[in-house]
Amino acid sequence: MIGSPLQPPPGSSLDRYLLRQFFRVFCATLLVVILLHLASDVFNRVDNLMGSEVTLSTAVWFFIYRLPLMISRVIGFAALFAAFLTLGSLARGNELVAMGACGISLHRFTLPFLLASLGLSAATFLWNETAVPVSTRQAKHIYDVEVHKKTRQSVFGDKEIWMRSSGAFIRADDFDTEANRLHGLVIYRITPEFTMEGFIETPAAAWRGGRWVPDGGTEWRLLEGGSLHRRPLGSTLPLDERPEDFRIFARSPDEFSYFELRRRIADLRGKGIDTVRDRVHLHTKLAVPLVTPLIILLAVAFAVKPGRKGGLALNFGLTIGIGFSYWVLLGFCVSLGKAGAMQPWLAAWLPNILTGLLSLYLYTGSE
Repeated sequence: MIGSPLQPPPGSSLDRYLLRQFFRVFCATLLVVILLHLASDVFNRVDNLMGSEVTLSTAVWFFIYRLPLMISRVIGFAALFAAFLTLGSLARGNELVAMGACGISLHRFTLPFLLASLGLSAATFLWNETAVPVSTRQAKHIYDVEVHKKTRQSVFGDKEIWMRSSGAFIRADDFDTEANRLHGLVIYRITPEFTMEGFIETPAAAWRGGRWVPDGGTEWRLLEGGSLHRRPLGSTLPLDERPEDFRIFARSPDEFSYFELRRRIADLRGKGIDTVRDRVHLHTKLAVPLVTPLIILLAVAFAVKPGRKGGLALNFGLTIGIGFSYWVLLGFCVSLGKAGAMQPWLAAWLPNILTGLLSLYLYTGSE
């Protein structure tokens, strides 16, 4: 029982000692992983930045705005590595054996690590809701406008895409950057004197073979006297813009908070637009932060496994293996979810479910 002499109460000196050890290693690990991630990002983008002749300050600000997203992506890995290092250090010093000899149970010993991991999960979610969307939008703006010299032509509205084209105004409900597909497209054709001469509407249009192919639709022409002439839309849209011209307006899931993305999904579904991809990302925004307690539990199970030696090389190898396996599985499931082969919620949560089952199996077997 937790209140007994053999089971220290919550907030005891044992908890403070374990948490101090864990967070000291976690902060150092997080810093190292962020620096490695940042260095990789710099090397991958240095050619584009130098080729565009941007100023040094612009490049520095671009990577500063990239930092919140980097931090969000490596927090779980840093927590896993810190847990392995901390527990390995306790095992090498025979501190785990001493705790067991004093009658401290595995559940009591695990409690501060689980509380720390839950705190990290909550902090990650709040971080993703506040800092990540704003900074990611700023980084994208710098990369599109100042590096690639793309310009936003007559854009207005924050839920729809509006842009000026040659002899027309274009309106679209959404642009799918992965499928190069416009949804809810309307092309308002105008004369050089800015008078309306007609419009084209189609539920969707996809970029295929260097042209925009509509999914049906109607073309309306304004005749003299104010009447409208209607005819079915042909196999090609009279649209000069290419996918990269619309990509500057599209927002990635990282540019939305959880609640913003949920509102976007409700808006698109109200317009009859498929939202499978967005729903997968919506569930992922919850699933990824909550995997931290599961992998911490897995680290505890490995640390207390009888006969295991907590060497640094082995801990590092296990960290890489577990982290890599989770992200590979997550990427595979997310791809299936986006393709419609798996329910969006299952695509996001299946890696967590499998990791949780493995963690519980190994943890209960270590008692």
